[in-house]
Amino acid sequence: MSFNLATILTETTLAAPDAPVCRFGGNPTSYRELDEQSGRLAAGLRAAGLAPGQVVALQLPNLPQFLIAYFGALKAGLVVLPLNPLLMAPELEYHLGDSSAALLIGFEGVHAEAVKACETTGVPLYLVTMGPGPRPGGTRPFGELFGAAPLDEPGGVPRAPDDTAVLVYTSGTTGRPKGAELTHFQLYMNSAVAGGLFGVRNDDVVLAVLPFFHVFGLSSVINVFVRFGGCLSILPRFQPAAALDAIEADRCTVIGGVPTMLHALAQLDIAGRDLSGLRVAVSGGASLPEDIMRTFEDKYRIEVLEGYGMTETASSCSFNRPGDRKVLSIGKPMWGVQMRVADSSGRPLPAGREHVGEILIRGHNVMKGYLGRPEATAEALRGGWLHSGDLGYVDDDGFYFIVDRAKDLVIRGGYNVYPREIEEVLYAHPAILEAAVIGKPDERLGEEVVAVVALRPGHDVSAEDIIAYTRERLAAYKYPREIRFMAELPKGPSGKILKSALHDG
Repeated sequence: MSFNLATILTETTLAAPDAPVCRFGGNPTSYRELDEQSGRLAAGLRAAGLAPGQVVALQLPNLPQFLIAYFGALKAGLVVLPLNPLLMAPELEYHLGDSSAALLIGFEGVHAEAVKACETTGVPLYLVTMGPGPRPGGTRPFGELFGAAPLDEPGGVPRAPDDTAVLVYTSGTTGRPKGAELTHFQLYMNSAVAGGLFGVRNDDVVLAVLPFFHVFGLSSVINVFVRFGGCLSILPRFQPAAALDAIEADRCTVIGGVPTMLHALAQLDIAGRDLSGLRVAVSGGASLPEDIMRTFEDKYRIEVLEGYGMTETASSCSFNRPGDRKVLSIGKPMWGVQMRVADSSGRPLPAGREHVGEILIRGHNVMKGYLGRPEATAEALRGGWLHSGDLGYVDDDGFYFIVDRAKDLVIRGGYNVYPREIEEVLYAHPAILEAAVIGKPDERLGEEVVAVVALRPGHDVSAEDIIAYTRERLAAYKYPREIRFMAELPKGPSGKILKSALHDG
């Protein structure tokens, strides 16, 4: 049996070739155009000697070229590795090396760090450019990768359903980032099932401002709306006023976002705006506070449906259905997915707010594993269930509620920030003896990143210097904005730093 995720594009093109797949800056791209361009890229990638199963990294903002590169690589039978455009050179070097990436497709606006990383790793860098001008040194033009004609396999190179289609890196809360392997079948099932949960139609237009490199934007926006023949109103980054303009100009019907986006949109003056196309908003990525939900719904007169998922579950696990939701709940498991609340031994707990345990998941949505990390995979999937690290309970009606999340994870503006990764950078600073990273509540972002450090004897360094040091080594959403100094960090009997005491302080 063979199956390629790119089939979602092929089949929609056959059904409605002239329908718009996306709008960007007011300019539409049809399904026929995307299918043809991605087919030519697939042919060029094969002609360049890339074999099925090799990894192509994409470090692109939300642009139509992301769709071309994504579906082109899939059609060629390759594995897509989406990367945050904000990553610094050392971070890029790690991802490219760990994944054994064959090439990187980057963007002219953020090419400097990619050039440095590719020089170190030897990975060729092809740049997407938006206009005329000299090409930066150490790069090749994206257009060089295109064949004269589309790949002669219209639906893409045949792959096994459980072959890896997309590799998304996540580090949980400990250690260096791990590549979660998401298969062709998993991602197809997520697009088909998740799209059905809120009735995606072929005349829908979704505000596509969630980053495409993130599993939420990739799996629950791109894949879902291409599968159902909808249109993406693409914005490279979230700016509230620009998002509102796009909703009005492109007659968006669906908003996909994280709570900070909905909060920002709820603060805007919408008097005189024609937003009558809107019918639903979907929220994920972090818990949605009730006051933000109510404020947004009162202003935009549409329902906000909250869901829950992880990178390791191809984006989706549970969802609140239209007309069947509970505020503050993450909804009920989606079709084909089982969830349970379990104690520390993995035994299921009964329903009820008083029975809080870890949320476990199994089903077609669960990754096949972490690339090259059998021990980490076995730990995450022990007992046949994915252990989420999130604590919650299920009520008598089958609705799940999160009461706490993975112990140390900080969610800043919808992005997962993993303290261990930042702590490793801090520990490399010559003046820092001890370091711990925590989150503190932030009205705008949900949480802000705080580093608590103890200095080595005889050393003196300012908070500003430490922030600058981390800023050079970490993506913009990761580095700490606040530094707290202590003579010694509090520790438990085993010598482990007690982050709970730092929060209390």
